[in-house]
Amino acid sequence: MRRQFERLGIEGVAWEPGAAINFAPDLMLIDDDFLPVVHPALRALLGHCPVIALLGTETPSRLKLVFELDPASFLVKPLRSAGIYAALVMAFERNERTNEFKQQIVKLEQRLRSRRIVLAAVLQVMHSRALAEPAAFALIRRTAMEQRKSIEELSAEITAKGMLPRAIG
Repeated sequence: MRRQFERLGIEGVAWEPGAAINFAPDLMLIDDDFLPVVHPALRALLGHCPVIALLGTETPSRLKLVFELDPASFLVKPLRSAGIYAALVMAFERNERTNEFKQQIVKLEQRLRSRRIVLAAVLQVMHSRALAEPAAFALIRRTAMEQRKSIEELSAEITAKGMLPRAIG
């Protein structure tokens, strides 16, 4: 396996439990014989790079331990040269997609949290200008576009400072 990795230009570093980890791996291979992963330093690395699980047995308990790793790919032992490249490609691709999904979730959570602020700003504009909800939101949206701000930013200003957007037209 080491030879196959060297052919692909991948440098391997073996880590022994208890040893310090003074590097940031691009990929981790974890043998299912060493599961569960209990060492804090190794657990901290999980999720920062793709993990390929090396499976020796397919018992339900062993597979459960492997699922807890959330591996991006796996290889079946005994290892052969066939399948290593595919496992690497799948691991990096899955890790990239997972990271994209995580970023999208963070953005959506931020937008969801900001909805309360937008709603508060809309209510404030509705009451202060005697407007219906669609008109108040349209006024905020139009003002945000004029000031080159996001609706969330302008809504935060409105709720924090009590500043209303200026009426147009």
